Amino acid sequence: MSITVYNTLSARKEPFVSLQPDSVTMYVCGPTVYNLAHIGNARPVVVFDVLFRLLQTRYGKVTYARNITDVDDKIIAAARDTGRSIDEVTAEFTVKYREDMAALNALPPTLEPHATHNIDAMIALTETLIEKGHAYESQGHVLFAVESMPDYGRLSKRSLDDMLAGARVEVADYKRHPGDFVLWKPAAAADPGWDSPWGRGRPGWHLECSAMIRAHLGETIDIHGGGRDLIFPHHENEIAQSRCAHGGDYVRYWMHNAYLDIDGEKMSKSLGNFRTVRELLGHYRGEVLRFALLSAHYRSPLNFSAELLDQAEATLAAFYNTLRALQDVPAAGKVALAEEPFYRALEDDLNTPLAIAELHALAKQLHKAPAAEQPLLKARLLAAGKLLGILQQDPEEWLQGGAGEESIDAEAIAMLVNERQQAKADKDYARADAIRAELLAAGVELEDSREGTRWRRV
Repeated sequence: MSITVYNTLSARKEPFVSLQPDSVTMYVCGPTVYNLAHIGNARPVVVFDVLFRLLQTRYGKVTYARNITDVDDKIIAAARDTGRSIDEVTAEFTVKYREDMAALNALPPTLEPHATHNIDAMIALTETLIEKGHAYESQGHVLFAVESMPDYGRLSKRSLDDMLAGARVEVADYKRHPGDFVLWKPAAAADPGWDSPWGRGRPGWHLECSAMIRAHLGETIDIHGGGRDLIFPHHENEIAQSRCAHGGDYVRYWMHNAYLDIDGEKMSKSLGNFRTVRELLGHYRGEVLRFALLSAHYRSPLNFSAELLDQAEATLAAFYNTLRALQDVPAAGKVALAEEPFYRALEDDLNTPLAIAELHALAKQLHKAPAAEQPLLKARLLAAGKLLGILQQDPEEWLQGGAGEESIDAEAIAMLVNERQQAKADKDYARADAIRAELLAAGVELEDSREGTRWRRV
């Protein structure tokens, strides 16, 4: 079975065939580094990390680029508001972004191009667009002329009239058409800027990705990903710039994840339901956040709530309990990925809910399997977990770990477990029950077995 993906451009699922036989190029829009990443920013990172893992099982070389936008109006404003330099702001939040995404078990991308490192490529792209009659200079700005591209709006399925209908934004007087967008703009003396044929200035946001893709991945790439909010205008404008400058397809498969809501409402600062990844990591482990983000299909909206996170934590605990019960059983045997139901689920446009259902089926089989079948079943479960970026930690450590500050530490738990064992030996069952209740109130659940007493945080 081949991998199929939903292509936003064609509005249908298509078999994925890479441009080069054993090589894939993929680009996903990364962060603008002026603040901490919120949980909505994390959804495309986790989604395309699963795709990255899947592609690596089929292709000899997968080049995955995720950019860093380190020049932007928001960055300039953040530097002014905090009295710091722009370099300090971008350096801090680039590092924190990497840390937060790593906490979600996301693999680092192959390439991480920075906008400020690719200014020459952006200037060259702008010059080409002017030469070919698709862009013009006006009052120190360079703008793309949307009317010069006959099928502008094809990705978002909008016509120019639809885009402008009901618009209340005042149109800048330097534009020939209200839909024209900025490629290059003047920079104030106190702001970052670079010399160009049109004076000192800096790139427009849309220009950055087009230039960096061509510079690092080539004129045509296999996959371009991001959130649905980027379809228009950002990705629409990327297509316009790149195809008008260099021809070709630019991107062969466009993939977009759906929005994320918080407790049933769209996440926004104005509603006060804005949640950063770092804040959530103070209450839940990264693997829990990741599992919650994968619980719905990437093209479906996801309601992100405390209930969802608690359910994700409980489900992961059950999987890790299964692995802990068989900790002495080696994972062994050849896992034929192409024949695995969980693998086929991911091949079908990253159907992570179905893949997770297959994990439950494997865990159920593992519980009931005779000893001779356990090694291969365990290997299959771990292989499925690896593709999803979960279940790779030591089960004992995961079950006894937690996020944020715990109400009771491991040493104190061990002392109480030993005291309870002694109470049971002394037939002081009231004390043994009291210790169990005390630990449960502190978020620690005990599990008695013939091998002794184990515990986990709940």
